Amino acid sequence: MDGNANKAFNPLALLGVVLLSLLLISAWARWYGSEVSMPRYCDHPSYTLDHLKRVLTEARPAKADSRRPYVVAAKLLFLVPQQSEESVADYLARIDLHLRDTCR
Repeated sequence: MDGNANKAFNPLALLGVVLLSLLLISAWARWYGSEVSMPRYCDHPSYTLDHLKRVLTEARPAKADSRRPYVVAAKLLFLVPQQSEESVADYLARIDLHLRDTCR
């Protein structure tokens, strides 16, 4: 008989591979967010904050203008999420502080 035929499926090994993959993806996403995505906002942080404020407070912030600056600003909602029950003013102040720290 073949020696491999006696080996049973090991779900713990599969679980280990899946968990390791998830940890690596999470670490890569965190690195990409801090090293690649956040520095893109450093050129015009006040411009970005203004667009983000409009995204948070207006139903149609772009109106007839280009939506791209608003989509770019809205990405901050994913990079630095608003905390539950955090006011828009407090969130924008926290984003401003985060951008100042990132853009040094």
